[in-house]
Amino acid sequence: MYWVIYLIAGIGAGLVTGLAGLSAAVIITPLLVGVCGWDSYDAVTVALAADVLASLLTANTYRKNGNIDLKRGLMVGSTALIGTAVGSRCGFLFNQAQPGGLGLIAMITTVSLGIKFLIKPMTGGEDAKSLSASGNATSKTFLAMICGLGIGWVCGFTGSGGGILMLTVFTLLLGYNLKVAVGTSTLIMCFVALVGAVSHLFMGAEFHPIPMTVTVIACLISAIMSAKFANRCEIRKLNKVIGIVLIILGAFTMATKYLI
Repeated sequence: MYWVIYLIAGIGAGLVTGLAGLSAAVIITPLLVGVCGWDSYDAVTVALAADVLASLLTANTYRKNGNIDLKRGLMVGSTALIGTAVGSRCGFLFNQAQPGGLGLIAMITTVSLGIKFLIKPMTGGEDAKSLSASGNATSKTFLAMICGLGIGWVCGFTGSGGGILMLTVFTLLLGYNLKVAVGTSTLIMCFVALVGAVSHLFMGAEFHPIPMTVTVIACLISAIMSAKFANRCEIRKLNKVIGIVLIILGAFTMATKYLI
């Protein structure tokens, strides 16, 4: 049964990454912890490893469709990397005190995000071409970099949450539409996840090569397919799809932990 869970975790993680630029940890961590009995810190490490390649391929798909702001994305990402390294250490200390706690945080986050996308969809904002033509206030970009520091900490601590926080910063602060926000967010999350995964391994996370390989490959395939769909999809409809997917996956992870 565990191999089925690894596949489901990878496919679900790829869906949320490709559709909404969210971290793979919102799906992978609770399933590995709740169903397979993994240590939270080890599960987050697998999720971050899956995030690295899935986010990179997802970002490339959005780039090909003109839905990415490379310049500001790298600026925000530079501060997020610092926060990630610090957050990874904090997550390690938290896991020592509350084993399994990170998995529960990820479950609640998934369902909450799904409801948010359905009730309050992200439908405004500008596309990448308009952003390049109009420019962006230096003060807002600097503020976004400060926010990136905090977002990196959250991602390093829980392995999740970074994607949706990046979306919030890019849509509300910098005025991106949902597709540009997702594309730019996944670019940043690629580097953030890499720093987080390396930090976790250096701090003693146990390496599970075969389960990690199965989960990561499933995540990559799912992320590529869902990213292609998202770039062809109308933004309002995309919000609904994201919301429904997140609620279903979140409910599934909770059911597997508390009912099975």
